[in-house]
Amino acid sequence: MPAPPPGAEREVALSTLTVLRRRQVARPRASVTGTRPAGAADGQPDRPAGAQAPGTSAAGPAVPAATAATASAGGGRLAFLATKARAYVALTKPRIIELLLITTVPVMILAERGMPSPWLILVTLVAGSMAAGSANTINCYVDRDIDEVMARTRRRPLVKASVSPVEALVFGIVLGIGATLLFGFLVNWPSALLADGAIVFYVFVYTLGLKRRTPSNIVIGGAAGCFPVLIGWSAVTGTVGWGAVVLFGVVFFWTPPHFWALAIKFRNDYAAAGVPMLPVVAPLAEVGRKILIYSYAMVATSLLLVPVADPGWIYLVAAIATGAWFLAEAHRMTRRITRGQAAKPMTLFHHSITYLTLLFIAVAVSPLV
Repeated sequence: MPAPPPGAEREVALSTLTVLRRRQVARPRASVTGTRPAGAADGQPDRPAGAQAPGTSAAGPAVPAATAATASAGGGRLAFLATKARAYVALTKPRIIELLLITTVPVMILAERGMPSPWLILVTLVAGSMAAGSANTINCYVDRDIDEVMARTRRRPLVKASVSPVEALVFGIVLGIGATLLFGFLVNWPSALLADGAIVFYVFVYTLGLKRRTPSNIVIGGAAGCFPVLIGWSAVTGTVGWGAVVLFGVVFFWTPPHFWALAIKFRNDYAAAGVPMLPVVAPLAEVGRKILIYSYAMVATSLLLVPVADPGWIYLVAAIATGAWFLAEAHRMTRRITRGQAAKPMTLFHHSITYLTLLFIAVAVSPLV
């Protein structure tokens, strides 16, 4: 028999040793008494009595470990995507968008003197939501530093790092482009230009220009929130009528009382962030006085719609009743401030939302009856 080549014996020995070690690892451990459990199969680890084998259950074979891991990974992926989607939605500030849309549809009905086509209403609302969401998202991007300081805004997505600043900025820009294209191709280009004007005004005039520099920030910058009125009218007529201008004025004068009431509640937040909202830099008595001035201007402007656009008697009654109710609450808050009592500004804040909602419902109902 020929001799094995040099080194072959060493290789065989190493291979044999490797096989023996693998068998030793795979072989079940002996029980405490030194014997294998009855019924244990070669290569299967010992199990306590009554325990199921891996990959089985009392009801039958279980899901394989690899499949379970895949399902777990898939569930984690879905949860991640859901969390990400919620963060993107939160960037758009949906509650503010809802308030803006409240003013859009009634103006469309007034401009049409009846109900516009459902398709036009739908496209206008979708595109308007995208435009408002664009402005709000970019606002979150710009204000992420002060949002981190203010308790009211610390849960916003950029503060919690649910999305990155670059993601937020890109999302805001994409929303704005989408809104422009929807308005331009499916409604009309005047509405598209008005939507772009609202975004530019809110981002560059209010957020970047006024918010951190002057107590008049919300007075001037609040005009951005009035654009949905113009857009609603333009979506129907392709122009901006005097009725839209008057309702623009209503929302313009409504914004300072609405926002200053909120700023009274959170004035410590704004002070910590270095934002000179009026309640931060002025005595509460002066804030109350200015709230009354703008409230009276708002009610007077709402009544001006009657001779300008002839909205009907239902609107007239609603404007008088809701205006008197709003003024009464503004006076109550001012008296509390004068007497040194708690201002309770959130009462007026919530009243302001109800007032605007009821007034614009009347705008919508009157042409239909």
